[in-house]
Amino acid sequence: MAYQPPKQGLAGQVFDVITLLVLTVGALYLPLYLGFAGAAKTPNPIANPTWEALGQNATEAKQWAAIGITDPAAANDIITARFDYSFSWAPLLVMAVLVIGYFALVVRLSDREYREVIEERFDPKRR
Repeated sequence: MAYQPPKQGLAGQVFDVITLLVLTVGALYLPLYLGFAGAAKTPNPIANPTWEALGQNATEAKQWAAIGITDPAAANDIITARFDYSFSWAPLLVMAVLVIGYFALVVRLSDREYREVIEERFDPKRR
């Protein structure tokens, strides 16, 4: 007799898809929302900027003009912005706890599911 896995209904499948979608979007946007990642640039503007003072040559100035920025003052913050590489232990520890907790959850649930499948397939009482 061939093994027949249990069937999942349409409502269960829709619930699974929505749950995975919410978890995926949450995993991508939650660090940004909590300020753990992204947009951590601090501009260091130059007083009375020129293209040369900003380190831009004539070709680069033409490219700035092509995207609608003809004044060096308008490009000042963009060019002089640098990423903030400051480090904080608290977000690292929170992320480590979350990743390790997720890994433990996946291992535990997978183990339980694996044992259920083995029991369904090989338990003589279920045949």
